[in-house]
Amino acid sequence: MPRYGMAIDLRTCMGCAACVVACKVENRVDEEAFRCRVTQRSRGEFPNVHLEILSERCNQCSDAPCVWNCPTGASHYAEGGVILVDEDRCTGCKACLAACPYDARFINSRGVAEKCTFCLHRVQQGLEPACVSTCPSRAMIFGDLDDPSGALARTLGVRKHRALKPEAGTAPNLFYLE
Repeated sequence: MPRYGMAIDLRTCMGCAACVVACKVENRVDEEAFRCRVTQRSRGEFPNVHLEILSERCNQCSDAPCVWNCPTGASHYAEGGVILVDEDRCTGCKACLAACPYDARFINSRGVAEKCTFCLHRVQQGLEPACVSTCPSRAMIFGDLDDPSGALARTLGVRKHRALKPEAGTAPNLFYLE
């Protein structure tokens, strides 16, 4: 069974937000909401300041507090370790929102928790997630973390990378290539 993950190259992501638009269109996300977002952070001190552009979304954690804090079991692991929300079981209680250290969820207009799914519906058809397929700089790599011959595992094996908030202990499967 695959274990899906994603890497985003910080050297080539230009913050254009094509991933955000592709996600909204593909998943019919409410107009005022976002499953992914582009953020900017500055690091360092003048005169050595570095602006970092991050394309952020659900980190599809292997030890996800959103899953184990969901009182109804609506948040659950699916194929490839992707975390999904069962809309029929979600009560909109926001326990998962409070538990997520990445602020990757929201309550949609139907009163249900929503988040990035790595476009599992596309992946199951042999396609890339919408954000990956539309990225003009090809800054995103999606694949099976356990497939040593796959582009994702090969890249992570040779490139310096990091995850957001490692102190959260969530074992995220979204990585940023330095």
